[in-house]
Amino acid sequence: MEFAALTADLNAALLKNRRQTDNERVTHLIDCRTVLFRSLISVCAVFILVLTNVVPLDAYIVRYKEQFYKIYHLHHTQYPDDTMENIYWLEKALAADFCNPLYAEALIENPVQWEKYRYLFMMHINLKLIEQYILLGNKWNKRNAYFYNAPWKEQNLDSLKTAETCYRTALYYWNSAKEWAEKALDKRFYFINLQRIQFWEDEAVRMKTGSLDYEKTLNRELTLIKKVRNEFLSMNEETY
Repeated sequence: MEFAALTADLNAALLKNRRQTDNERVTHLIDCRTVLFRSLISVCAVFILVLTNVVPLDAYIVRYKEQFYKIYHLHHTQYPDDTMENIYWLEKALAADFCNPLYAEALIENPVQWEKYRYLFMMHINLKLIEQYILLGNKWNKRNAYFYNAPWKEQNLDSLKTAETCYRTALYYWNSAKEWAEKALDKRFYFINLQRIQFWEDEAVRMKTGSLDYEKTLNRELTLIKKVRNEFLSMNEETY
């Protein structure tokens, strides 16, 4: 009985020792793999740094009208920041130089085509700016002076002022767009068809016929702003 008890105690001790040894081996193996993994990361990081310093990265420099125009894009949700970003790129396009005709938005084969292309480009950029300023103005435009907005009378008046500034800026670009459209529709260009930008030429024709008239739209919005502003100004402590 005593031998059996000793044997049982010995087996238990051996089993406990074996488990402890196995745990130590597993822990040691994990530690080794961790060290190896960290070393591999360090080597990769050094390798990337070496490649970055040895191989120069080409930079894309934006300097021409066509390049700035390609950065402009419509957003699914047109937040004010998105609109102002587009205005920034479009105004940059207006101020920049044209690229070589080889890289134009249309196929250019002679100086006459090149001249008409430049007129249409400038007209189109101005029209895009008008659209963006109208979108921006609509964010601040108050189309109604509700009586319960009386506590925020000053804030609403400031908002109307911002919208008015946007619409008047759009009117400035409309006058510029009309000038470029008139040049693009000169009789010298009657038989010059730039197919890749046919839509731009359609815009010029629509402006001439009056089917595209942002001036009418903007004047209507400015008249409404004047009306709503007067309603806000007439509010007092008894309004709400």
